[in-house]
Amino acid sequence: MKDNRSDKKPSIRRNPNKKISPKTPKFNIMWLYAVVVLALLVVPVVLGGSGGKLINWQRFEGKMLKQHDVDHLVAYKSGDLVFAEVYIKKDSLKKPEYNDLQDKGTFNFSGGTNPQYIFSDASFESLKKSVNDAEAGLPDNQKTSISFEPHESIWSSWLVQTVIMVVLFAGMWVFIMRRMSGGSGGGPGGQIFNIGKSKATLFDKEAQVSVTFNDVAGLEEAKYEVMEIVDFLKNPKKYTNLGGKIPKGALLVGSPGTGKTLLAKAVAGEAQVPFFSLSGSDFVEMFVGVGASRVRDLFRQAKDKAPCIIFIDEIDAIGRARGKNNMVGGNDERENTLNQLLVEMDGFGTDSGIIILAATNRPDVLDSALLRPGRFDRQISIDKPDLIGREQIFKVHLGPVKTSPEVDAKKLSAQTPGFAGAEIANVCNEAALIAARKDKEAVDMQDFQDAIDRVIGGLEKKNKIISPEEKRIVAYHEAGHAIAGWFLEHADPLVKVSIVPRGVAALGYAQYLPKEQFLYTTEQLLDEMSVSMGGRVAEDIVFGKISTGALSDLERITKLAYAMTKIYGMNSNVGNVSFYDPQGEYQFNKPYSDTTAEMIDNEVRKLVDSVYITTKELLNAKREGLEKLAAKLLEKEVLFQSDLEEILGKRPFDERTTYDKFVNGEAALNPGVDNNAIPESLTNPAKDNINGDAPVA
Repeated sequence: MKDNRSDKKPSIRRNPNKKISPKTPKFNIMWLYAVVVLALLVVPVVLGGSGGKLINWQRFEGKMLKQHDVDHLVAYKSGDLVFAEVYIKKDSLKKPEYNDLQDKGTFNFSGGTNPQYIFSDASFESLKKSVNDAEAGLPDNQKTSISFEPHESIWSSWLVQTVIMVVLFAGMWVFIMRRMSGGSGGGPGGQIFNIGKSKATLFDKEAQVSVTFNDVAGLEEAKYEVMEIVDFLKNPKKYTNLGGKIPKGALLVGSPGTGKTLLAKAVAGEAQVPFFSLSGSDFVEMFVGVGASRVRDLFRQAKDKAPCIIFIDEIDAIGRARGKNNMVGGNDERENTLNQLLVEMDGFGTDSGIIILAATNRPDVLDSALLRPGRFDRQISIDKPDLIGREQIFKVHLGPVKTSPEVDAKKLSAQTPGFAGAEIANVCNEAALIAARKDKEAVDMQDFQDAIDRVIGGLEKKNKIISPEEKRIVAYHEAGHAIAGWFLEHADPLVKVSIVPRGVAALGYAQYLPKEQFLYTTEQLLDEMSVSMGGRVAEDIVFGKISTGALSDLERITKLAYAMTKIYGMNSNVGNVSFYDPQGEYQFNKPYSDTTAEMIDNEVRKLVDSVYITTKELLNAKREGLEKLAAKLLEKEVLFQSDLEEILGKRPFDERTTYDKFVNGEAALNPGVDNNAIPESLTNPAKDNINGDAPVA
C-alpha cells in the first residue's frame, strides 16, 4: 500500500466563546492616489472654464453677429493668436440655431458664466476691425462691445505644467515601488525589494489555532512528548528554577499522512502563543543570500513575539547534509541557508522562549549538526497507528458522517492494517461519497468495504474491455496467489480476491489480512516470497507460458531476496553482515568487493529459484483446488474468505489473525517499534502493475 497521501490539515477555527470585536475597514492608500490624480485633471478645467464651442468667423458673422444675438466679446491672447469668447444674449439662446449648446450658462469659478462660442484671429486690432466692418451702419449703442483681458491661466504656465508633471511622475514612481516592495498593492511584481523578508504565516490572538490535543487521535506517545513542550512555554520557571534549560527544538519524524502537521497545530492551540508556520521551501530562492536573510528576519520577528513557536514543515528542503552530491562550482545557497539556521538556533539565549518545531519524513538526509542537542534536542517519532490507534482515528472521522448502526470502528480498524491517519480520513470520505452516489440515507459497512478497495486497489474499471483469454490468465494468476497464501503456514491469509480491473493497469486485485508485527523470521519471509511467486507459477503450470502480469511480484521478490542476503544477514554463505546504507553514503563506492557482489548475486538467484521450485511443488499438489478456484473466479469475479473455505476447506493452521483477536474482544498485541524492523517498502508493497495484487500490510 502506498503511503503518498499528505497529512490531514484541519481548518483553523476561531474560538466560538471569544468575543470578536468588529474590525474597522483598513485604509487603502490607493484611494488617496486616485483622488490626487483626479484633482490634477479636473481642477484646471474647472478653474479655467470650459472655453466654449470652437467656430469659424463666417458662422460668427452670419449666424450671430448680423442677427444681433451677441451680447459681448472677450478677447485674450494665447501664443501667437488672439481668441475671442462669444457670449450670446439670454433671450437669443432660445432660438433653434443654438440647440447645439450643451451648456447655456454654467457658473465659472473665474467669475460670470462660461462663453458659448470661441473663435480665433490674428491680432486684437484685426478682430476689432473685422467686427466693426461687419456692424457698419449700426448706431454705436447697438454695436457689440469688445474687451481685452489677460486670460492667461496659472495652469497654462510652463512652470506650473512642469511641476504637475514632476508630481505625477513622482506619484507613479511611489506607486510602482510600493507594489514591487509588497506594500499596499501586492500583485505579480511584489516582493522584489522585500524578497529577503520571511514568508512565515503568523497565527496570534486575532487568528488563534483552535486545534487541541483532543482533536489528535492515535498518537498517544507523541502527544505525551509534545505536551511537555507546551508546558515549557506555559510554566518556564518550573524548569528553570531547578537549573534546567528549555529545549530549543523538537523534530517530528514520521511517514506521510501520520499527522505531523496536525500535532504541530495542536501544540500551537494548547500553548496559546504566537505561532509562525512556514515550509522549508519558503527559504529557497533563485537569488543569492535570500535564504539566509529570510532566516534572520524570521528569528528577529520571533524574538519580538516571544514566547512563541516556529514550525518549519518539510525541513529537509534546506536541512540536507552538507558536502554531499555537490557539483564542482555549484551553487551552495542551500548550505548558506542551513548555516544561518544553525547559527540562529544555537545563537539566542536559552530563556528567550522560542521553541522550534520541524517536521520531515526523511530524517536520514538531514545534516548531523542540525540534529545535535542544543538545536533539535529531541526527536519525536510519529509512527503509523496500531489497531487501537486506528480505532480512535476512525471514531474522529466518523463523527460528521451519517452512518448506519452496523458500522463498527473496531472492525474497520482491524481491516485496515498499515493505514495512516490521512488514509483513514480518505476511506471515510470515499465511503460517504459512494453512499451518496447510491442515494442512501446512511453509510453502511458495504460502502466502507468499497471505499477500502478503492483506496488500496484504485477505481473499479467496469467498462474495461478484456479478452476472454486475458481474463482467464488473470483468474489463474490470482488463484495461484490465493492457493499459496492459503496453504503456507506463515503467509498472510487472503480475505478477498477479484478479477475486476482496478486502477490504471491492474487487471486483478487480492487483499490479505496480515498480523500486526514488527519482526519477521526467515520462514515468514520465504513464505511471503512464495505467495508473491504463486501467480507466475500458476501461469507456467496451466498455460505452459508466462506473461508480463508478474512484474510487481518479481520486483517485490527481488527486493526481499536482496534484503535477506545483504541487509539482514539471513544467508549462511554471505554471513552475518549487513550492507544497509540509509544515509546513501555508498552510492558510488560499494562497501564490499566485486567477489562479494558476485556472491550476493548468486545467492539471491539461488534463493529465488528455490522459492520458485517450492511454490511449483505446492501448486501441483493443490492443482484441483487451483482449477476450482480459477473457475469460480471466472464465474463470480469476486471471492471472499467464505468462498475459499467452501472450495479449499478450512485453512490447515489454527493461528488466528489479529483481526479475529481484536474484533472478538481479545487483547491485541501492541509491541514496541523496533528501529531495526524490516523496512515497510519490503513488507508493504503496492499493487501489481498488471494484476493488481495489493496486500493490506
